[in-house]
Amino acid sequence: MEEAEQARAAARDAVADIEPDGLRAVIDDHVASSSMLPGVLAVLSARAVDGAADSEAVTRRAAGVQLIYEGLRTTRDLVAEEPWAHTDEDDPDSDLDVLAADVLVARGFRLLARTEAAGHAVQTVREFGRHETDSQEDRTPTSRSLEANVFELAAIAGGTAAGGETPLALRQYVVGLADDADVPLPDARETLPEEVEDVLARAGSQAVDEPLSPTSAGDH
Repeated sequence: MEEAEQARAAARDAVADIEPDGLRAVIDDHVASSSMLPGVLAVLSARAVDGAADSEAVTRRAAGVQLIYEGLRTTRDLVAEEPWAHTDEDDPDSDLDVLAADVLVARGFRLLARTEAAGHAVQTVREFGRHETDSQEDRTPTSRSLEANVFELAAIAGGTAAGGETPLALRQYVVGLADDADVPLPDARETLPEEVEDVLARAGSQAVDEPLSPTSAGDH
């Protein structure tokens, strides 16, 4: 879908100046092969709240969300797989993945730093850390999943692109999509329901603090 390609192109452009070349290649591989669902949700949220939002600003925000997700997702995979236990100490691949994850998150923060989504971006990273710590300690996580936080981040980043606020109903809807999504995330066009833009438009037109109605909640 067009929104996915827009988000991917903006994300790749945001990391195009990374050096050295080997690290940039690893980062580019991550971005090129990942699901663009978080970035797509940012673009669709912007369209739902205010279709007149500057398209360039929207795609930058979508790229920021996408890069933060990809960096944290990579970190989660590395923690789960412990690649260092199966590689030679002179093998740089695992170290490059760790560095790539840090760079991805940092570049995502740079794109969202002066936006209304900056605070939730910080919250997303903090909750991710708590969630992973609980999982590692065999405790029931007390924070939301990475996908739920990132999907809400996408709604906030996109929904505020024209300077307003993202309605609560829209934020609730995308969190519901995260709860239903498979992990790893599949391609956006395979995951999003056909009526997603209509539902987002209804949610985006509600009052900022108006909760999602039972009818809308069932739409996803």
